[in-house]
Amino acid sequence: MSEMTSPPVDPNEDPNKDPKDAEALACPHCLKPPSVCVCDAIKPIDNRVEVLILQHPQEQDRILGTARLLALQLTRCTFKIGLSWPSLSKALGEEADPNQWAVMHLGAVHGEDLPDEGDVFVLDRKGHLLQGQERELAAIRGLIVFDGTWSQAKTLWWRNAWVLKTRRIVLNPKQPSLYGRLRKEPRREGLSTLEAVALALSRIERNPELEKGLRSTFARMLQRYRDGLKQGLAELMDGVSKPKASANRPKRHWGKTRRQSADSAP
Repeated sequence: MSEMTSPPVDPNEDPNKDPKDAEALACPHCLKPPSVCVCDAIKPIDNRVEVLILQHPQEQDRILGTARLLALQLTRCTFKIGLSWPSLSKALGEEADPNQWAVMHLGAVHGEDLPDEGDVFVLDRKGHLLQGQERELAAIRGLIVFDGTWSQAKTLWWRNAWVLKTRRIVLNPKQPSLYGRLRKEPRREGLSTLEAVALALSRIERNPELEKGLRSTFARMLQRYRDGLKQGLAELMDGVSKPKASANRPKRHWGKTRRQSADSAP
C-alpha cells in the first residue's frame, strides 16, 4: 500500500488569504487544480521494488511537480515530507536492510565514464561503477529518491547519512524530459522525479510497460496544463500552486553525472 503524508504549510503564503479558496479548487489527492488533475486516469501499477520518496518541506511546486503523482500510481511506495530520519527503517516505517536498497545518486561518477550502452547504472558506496550491472540491478529491493530543488535534494542527502550505506543508481537517459519548454532543466538529460523513478524501476524489474504507464499519466497532466494555458487558466493555476518565489531556483535533475573528487559527495 502507498503511504502519503499531509502537505507542508507554505511559510510564504499570504496570511490574509482564505486557505479554503485554494483548498476548494485543489484535488485532495494530488493537490492540483481540476484543470490539471489526472486522478481520474490513474491506473495503479503493481511495482515489485519498493520506492521511498523523501520530499523537502519547502518543495512547493504543486502544479508541475510529480512526486505525489508518482506515489499515487505505485502500489509499493512511501511518500514522506521532512528533513531527516534516523535510519532507512524509520523513514520507511518498517524494517529494511540498506544493503538491499539503492539511492538515486545526486553527485559524480568516479573513474571511467558511463558506458554508452544502457541508461541505468549501479554504483558502489564510493561512487564507482560496479561490475555485472544486470546482476546488481536485479539485486535491488528498494529505491530512494529525494524530491526538491537541486539544493534541497543535497540538503536531504547530507542530513540523512544512512543513505551512504546503500548503493547508488545513476541515470543516462536516452530521451529528454516530457517537460519540454515548460521547465528549464540544468542539463539536457535532466528528468522529473516521476520520469527518473519510472526509468530506474523499468530497468530493475525488466518491465518496459511500467515506464510507459507512468510517463503516459505524466504526459496527460502536462497536456492538460498546456490546454489550461491556452484557455487563460494560468492565473487560476498559480493561485493554487503558490510556489516559493526565486529568480534563480534550479530544479532537481536525475541525469548523467560528472566527476567530482570526494567519494562521499552527493
